[in-house]
Amino acid sequence: MRLPTLVLTLFAAVITASAGVAAQPPAAIAPRWPVLGAYAGKVVLLDFWASWCSPCLQSFPWMNELQRKHGAEGLVVLAVNLDQDRKLAESFLGKTPARFRVEYDASGDIARQFEVQAMPTSFLIDRRGNVRVRHAGFKDKLRQEREQQIAQLLKEPAT
Repeated sequence: MRLPTLVLTLFAAVITASAGVAAQPPAAIAPRWPVLGAYAGKVVLLDFWASWCSPCLQSFPWMNELQRKHGAEGLVVLAVNLDQDRKLAESFLGKTPARFRVEYDASGDIARQFEVQAMPTSFLIDRRGNVRVRHAGFKDKLRQEREQQIAQLLKEPAT
């Protein structure tokens, strides 16, 4: 491939990705986990976090708001803490309370099933149990886009 063609191809890919219109991979069935299975028929925002994660300080109030705003429509926010020392997570939650379910995964088993590599990492799981969207990190400027994704999934039927 000639250099000008390569440059144009890379430029187009960057523009497409930055515009937020990059193609999403096909939905994949979420890994089996009994806690997640309890929410069959619900849209789940599954968030992996740690006490040392500074973006998590921003994401928790937003997730509280989402749970309050969309819980009656079938949204469940479920956060999984990965700290090896649970006291660190409890200290974080004392300062930044969660108004949604929090689970603990000190061994990292659940995080490995979901192939989590950054903090925070969140997944939107549809009513059929398919992972539809994966987000690494948290950026306040992307809240509206993420809320649109949630609203879309809430409109979809469970079957």
